[in-house]
Amino acid sequence: MKRVGIIRGGEGENYDFSLVKGGNLISCIFENLGDKYKVIDILVDKEGVWHIGGVPIIPSDLIHQVDVVWNAAHHGISSILDQLSIPRISTSVFSSILEDNHEKLALHLKSLNVKMPRKIVFPVYQIDFDGDVEKYVIKKAKEVHQKFGAPWVVKTYTEDKSMGVHVANTFPELVRALEDGVHHRKSILVEEFISDKSVSVHSVAGFRGEDVYVFPPNNLSKDNKEKLISLMKDLHAHLGAEHYLKADFIIHPRRGILITNISFSPDLTNNSHLAENCESVGAKMHHIVEHILERVL
Repeated sequence: MKRVGIIRGGEGENYDFSLVKGGNLISCIFENLGDKYKVIDILVDKEGVWHIGGVPIIPSDLIHQVDVVWNAAHHGISSILDQLSIPRISTSVFSSILEDNHEKLALHLKSLNVKMPRKIVFPVYQIDFDGDVEKYVIKKAKEVHQKFGAPWVVKTYTEDKSMGVHVANTFPELVRALEDGVHHRKSILVEEFISDKSVSVHSVAGFRGEDVYVFPPNNLSKDNKEKLISLMKDLHAHLGAEHYLKADFIIHPRRGILITNISFSPDLTNNSHLAENCESVGAKMHHIVEHILERVL
């Protein structure tokens, strides 16, 4: 029986999100693949101390305790695993940057002629530098208005994307949304709101005998379905997705296909979009997890 170490937690604001993501992965393996894999829960606390079973360890201890590691924590941990030569599943530093930074992603996608909705990101408000809040949000609202028109989507720009989202149709609504974002003490993302058809597409490397298997998107015309499958295969290679990729798209009648978000980690909750897509092709999410583990091992 192979031993699978699941690393979760870690330093930074992504701690709680990582605990949940790693917990879902542990449950998926334990409940569906327990006859083949033994799960080792590896917690990295907020101070960066590693634990197994509540006992502090040093990373080199893993060499004798696991056969493969699945990193559900910060990508920086991957560099430690590389030094230990332990087979691992993890998002690369480059991929993590693209996942978290829409501006860098948009720039990178230009070579594929793939567009993103227009957007602007404001860093965390600092009273000493930015001055009075009321004047600050009006100034930023004017910057947004000059770049692209209403309606706008305003949300705090955090790693786990868990904060509130506002749709503003007028300038005063935009000002109020920005003010709310300032109170969250996080970066703020403002993007154009496009109400046309949205669709999420998943791809897995080497699944079902294909170099890149794309789960067919549902409820689309044959032409749009073929375009998205082809584009998804290009994205999987272009973005350096080693195992898995999810991309969210908007199909606009005039501007064509726009990409809004990407993710390199599968959502293994029971009612996720991935679970729904797996069912549509006669698969289960644990088949994806098993496939990825087998490829690495």
